[in-house]
Amino acid sequence: MVEHGIKHLFGYPDRPWKESDWTASDDRVRGGKSLSSLKVVVVEGNDTTSAATSTTSVAVFAGHLDITALGGAGFASQRTVDDAFHPHPLDLRGYDGLLLDVDLSRTVTSKKYTLILKDTVLPKRPDGREQSTLSWEIDFSLAEPGSSTGTLSDQEKVQLLFKDFRATYRGKPVDEPESPLDLGGIKRISIMIRSFFGEQEGDFELGMKSLAAIKAENNES
Repeated sequence: MVEHGIKHLFGYPDRPWKESDWTASDDRVRGGKSLSSLKVVVVEGNDTTSAATSTTSVAVFAGHLDITALGGAGFASQRTVDDAFHPHPLDLRGYDGLLLDVDLSRTVTSKKYTLILKDTVLPKRPDGREQSTLSWEIDFSLAEPGSSTGTLSDQEKVQLLFKDFRATYRGKPVDEPESPLDLGGIKRISIMIRSFFGEQEGDFELGMKSLAAIKAENNES
């Protein structure tokens, strides 16, 4: 659904969070020990427009980031399943970026996270493993409530502009990709936490109220 220049992706009545839309993609495929999950939590609250009780859902990306098995490296992530945007790829043309609404009460704010987009997904290899393709990613960190540090704006909303996404291949920067990100054909979205070669490790948790595509002039919503 598109409303006031905002395209609902996840966490809205017309596009709710569903655990079945997501699957783990952790460093265990490379011999690591990190582990992640994405659980949908139903939250009850008071409807400010009536005496009724309202319910919303929060997707909680959580787990443990291990750096011992891979010598300081490590990652844990959840990605959309291949039919999450069935029958067509996600079309984000006409939008300037993404807006992630964070539930700070369910978030470890000291961690740095990464959001990844893919416009190409190849068939799996004969051994069942994913074939590597170009990714487009952006890192973001969260500030403690009341802090002036971090990239968290308006206390809970993180704006991720497409112009700031960088191309990578197997986690390494690609300075001159053959083509730009195809915003009209997004096939996969991932949320990741990585060690940045020993910079961070341990338990993590990121509560996400919603994710939407936005136009820059509508980023206050």
